[in-house]
Amino acid sequence: MNKFFDGISKPQLMQEFSAIIEDTEALLNETSNQTGDKISEVRAKISDSIRALRTSMDETEMAVMERSKAAAKAADVYVHDKPWQSVSAAAAIGFLVGWLASRR
Repeated sequence: MNKFFDGISKPQLMQEFSAIIEDTEALLNETSNQTGDKISEVRAKISDSIRALRTSMDETEMAVMERSKAAAKAADVYVHDKPWQSVSAAAAIGFLVGWLASRR
């Protein structure tokens, strides 16, 4: 990902985009009384961009939710089909995390 977004989680990023959209919409509302062809053109472009960004964010959110549900279902099926392998893997991961934490 871009270095600008390092250390920012996806929910935080979505919140930041939402805040930008809200601020931009407020700016558009504040400038609604200003006239002129250039301002009208810029306002129309910004409105179109905001609409496209909202649509893209909604589609991304839906895709992430669908993938998360599919991953959870696959994990559930795997755990039910192979319970002992799942318990063994969880124990191994727990041991590894505990060992790494104790080294600090």
